[in-house]
Amino acid sequence: MGSDLIIIGGGASGFMGAITAISSGLRSVLILEGTSKVLEKVRISGGGRCNITNSCSEIYNLVNNYPRGEKQLISLFTRFSTSEAFDWFQNRGLSLKIEKDGRVFPSSDSSDDVIKCLRTLAKKAGVKVFTNSHVKQIRILKSGFNLLIKGQNSFEAKNILICTGGHPSGRRLAESLGHSIIKPVPSLFSFSTSDKSLGSCSGITLNVQIKLKVNKKKFAESGPLLITHNGFSGPIILRLSAFSARDLHANKYKGELIINWLCINEDEARLKIDLFKQKNGKKLVFNNKPFEKLPRSLWNIFLSILGFDSQLKWADISKYKKESLIKCLTMSTYTINSRGPFGEEFVTAGGVSLKEINFKTMESKICHGLFFAGEVLDIDGVTGGFNFQHCWTSGWVAGKSIALKYS
Repeated sequence: MGSDLIIIGGGASGFMGAITAISSGLRSVLILEGTSKVLEKVRISGGGRCNITNSCSEIYNLVNNYPRGEKQLISLFTRFSTSEAFDWFQNRGLSLKIEKDGRVFPSSDSSDDVIKCLRTLAKKAGVKVFTNSHVKQIRILKSGFNLLIKGQNSFEAKNILICTGGHPSGRRLAESLGHSIIKPVPSLFSFSTSDKSLGSCSGITLNVQIKLKVNKKKFAESGPLLITHNGFSGPIILRLSAFSARDLHANKYKGELIINWLCINEDEARLKIDLFKQKNGKKLVFNNKPFEKLPRSLWNIFLSILGFDSQLKWADISKYKKESLIKCLTMSTYTINSRGPFGEEFVTAGGVSLKEINFKTMESKICHGLFFAGEVLDIDGVTGGFNFQHCWTSGWVAGKSIALKYS
């Protein structure tokens, strides 16, 4: 006798789908996890804190955080969005907190509490979980599916929900059942450059305006940038990497980064410098800067790069030197020659083609009884809890939809 539903993948979307399906009336639900541990990405995310979701609740602002899947997520988030996810966990005993930047974490700052919550709920609902159960093949039967497990017996199910995240096994299974796969490429990574002039400023974070040119395409963002030993990172870089992921991949991670360190235009910078020069003519340029928010170490690096004498006074700055400084502060250009390491959540851009999914139910348009949720789909978000939110939402919608088939 087979199960009503077998979920392939014991991650965030898999557990949400299982708990939702069985609590909505489905009788028998199994989770098959190919590795020895479930919810492993939940455990390691956010440095072990688990950034569950984000407090952004306005749907059209929320979907702007997804480089791929924005259109499809609008309808999904009208059913189960960030506020619903927040309440879902809180109402089930997991205390949450919202940080200043909008990210939502467990109050304990421990991902173990998120795992404990999900595992406890699944156990109470009667969800059966099997680890070390790698699904090797899926056969379509008249009444459902037969799943062949590597080195074990087979399972039968009326419905299947594939929730394998970025692991290639889920994409292979989807492809074997007739689905098209958008080739996955890295997303959410830092930028490396051969220019090491800012190396001594490694660790400095400040708000900037930034443009990225990849061939003829241009991307622009503003926000916190982190200077690293090898280049640049921080929220603004990770966001840029996500939105330009496919273009950077196609161009072998070569691009041009233009940074406005002041977040003001050239005319505004020129006016500030001229006024400061009038009032501080006898003071040394190296020791006195007109821009309070610009770190002194960075200011001195720029002056050194431009060849400013350490004893130069503001009154003695030539027009040429002034204009070169303005350009450096508002249009510093760096050549990107490679990507840095992946972010800790190993997010990829790619997966099952969205054209082949019914987003009212998360069911395949190609194979009846086959459902998808989470990062196995060609949907990905930037950092800030958005990838997990997509997992909770798609898992919840899939679980509800499968249960409704039998109500």
